[in-house]
Amino acid sequence: MSQAMLAASDTTLPHLLQERARRTPDAVAIREKELGIWKPTSWRGYERRVKDFALVLKSLGFRRGDRLAIASDDTAEWLVADIAVQALGGVTVGIYPTNPWQELQYIVQHSQSRFVICGDQEQVDKVLDASANGDGLPHLERIIVVDPRGMRRYDDPRLLRWGDLVAQADHSAADRLWNESLAAIGPDDVGVIVYTSGTTGKPKGAQLTHRNLLYSAEALVQTYGLNADNYSVLCYLPLCHVAERICSINVHCLTGGTVNFAESIDTIDTNIREIGPTVFLGMPRVWEKHRLRALIGLNEGKPYQKWLFERMFERIRKRVERQLGEGRPTWPETLGERLEMFLADATIFRAMKRHMGLDHTVVRICGGAPVSPETLLFFAVLGLPVFQVYGLTESGGITFIQHRGAMRAGAAGAPIRGVEYRLAGDGEIELRSPTVFKGYLHDDQATRKVLTPDGWLSTGDIAEQADEQEIRIVDRKKEIIITSGGKNIAPSELENALKESIYIREAIILGEQRHFVAALIQINIDSVGKWAQDRGLAYTNYRSLSQLPEVFELISDEVERANRAFARVESIRKFVILAKELDHDDGELTATQKIKRSFIEKKYAAEIDRIYGKEQA
Repeated sequence: MSQAMLAASDTTLPHLLQERARRTPDAVAIREKELGIWKPTSWRGYERRVKDFALVLKSLGFRRGDRLAIASDDTAEWLVADIAVQALGGVTVGIYPTNPWQELQYIVQHSQSRFVICGDQEQVDKVLDASANGDGLPHLERIIVVDPRGMRRYDDPRLLRWGDLVAQADHSAADRLWNESLAAIGPDDVGVIVYTSGTTGKPKGAQLTHRNLLYSAEALVQTYGLNADNYSVLCYLPLCHVAERICSINVHCLTGGTVNFAESIDTIDTNIREIGPTVFLGMPRVWEKHRLRALIGLNEGKPYQKWLFERMFERIRKRVERQLGEGRPTWPETLGERLEMFLADATIFRAMKRHMGLDHTVVRICGGAPVSPETLLFFAVLGLPVFQVYGLTESGGITFIQHRGAMRAGAAGAPIRGVEYRLAGDGEIELRSPTVFKGYLHDDQATRKVLTPDGWLSTGDIAEQADEQEIRIVDRKKEIIITSGGKNIAPSELENALKESIYIREAIILGEQRHFVAALIQINIDSVGKWAQDRGLAYTNYRSLSQLPEVFELISDEVERANRAFARVESIRKFVILAKELDHDDGELTATQKIKRSFIEKKYAAEIDRIYGKEQA
């Protein structure tokens, strides 16, 4: 496969897998942990599994254009099924494993999926509940379960076991089907449907082609110089998220590197230390959690360690802030700075990086939403600068990338090759590039709202030019708050400032058509709980802890700290600490942990009334 074809993304994911298996058949492609041992699969073995499952699907009646939904945690079978479906000219539809059956039902119904792959009994139960309630799942014909433990008595005729199916595959027939199928697919075929978060309504199915996703992936490969020798990642974010898909499927096949599967959501911290990935992708919440855990650990450690960290951190911070402000790499430049960094690394930074599992990383990426500047500064001071990327599902995942030549503090990167962009009169960023999607499934009206006939995509994000190269994302257009005095406020900036505190887990800024800005705050039960214990304050659960007067005073101090970075009209005048933790199951968060702002404002109307009293919105 020529470099020109790769640069133009003039190929497909199944073709890339075929090429990898031919070039480096014995190199390790995938690692999974079984019974405490990391077990590898070669590129030849990976392709073999995909070929066999493609034959299985074909024998079950899967046709070109069919859609197959996957409801599962991250596993090798997820990747195998995904590429097999695309090889047959079908479309993969990912479903978050945390989605309740009602959300699963909507996606499977709307996509008209004839096949569903379930990771385990829990996901099968959701599919069966979705089938039995409301309008059911009228198009669904087959349910394939990967791990059938606990399902001996299940008798639904649609149920099939993955292991039984692939054990019967004829390798010769699978090879013939593979070659015939790959000859019939092309880069502009839709291969994936990714459903949007649904923060303001029903999720929409964004149709993405092979070219859309491979173009973004190739930009990452070229920008960071990724290859088989330096590309090892931990697959832990849901694979139905476009960012994880790009890194663990597309970049993986482009580089020939290795994907390591986390055992579960509960073992990520252990697995990352075991694997020591060279590239690490995280959403803002992930990076914030790493920082908070490190700071909490210091607070719980020996006093001299905390003193040493604070002393070294503050010295190096001054240099890093200057470099980030100028958009320059944050490496030490003078001999004195290099000696200072060496000493900090030897005494405390290296141990912190090793504990986080990031000591082997050469590239660290953050995307999905704006992240707190303090969080980015923290990692840059440790010698682990995090590059921000920007994109959205409809733009194929990534369209702007930070790199060593463009890493200004607060910015979101420079456009990748082939991306055109412009700022509308209200600041909304509009894009045109080979990454832009083909439209929403079954929703031409919604497609026309965001995509012009000549290919310009309205992103819904307000942006500004940070410098001659980079843009800065202000906030989602629909989430900009306009106070009764006419002041425009980006809530994410205030929310991120609050979440810099180790005591605040989540924050929702209020103020639309109000006289002042306020906040709903969810405390961090771990750090606040430790704070309360150290002071002999009794509590039994999150609710009782959140209602302690001393905790209110603690959070009040943190709010005042955050306010110091903003003008008085933008400052938080009042706040309420929520009596429960926000939860996806309660409809307060999306599957990607984004705030459902309008839902929360309705649910917590009583708390908002306590803030604003009889003031009319």
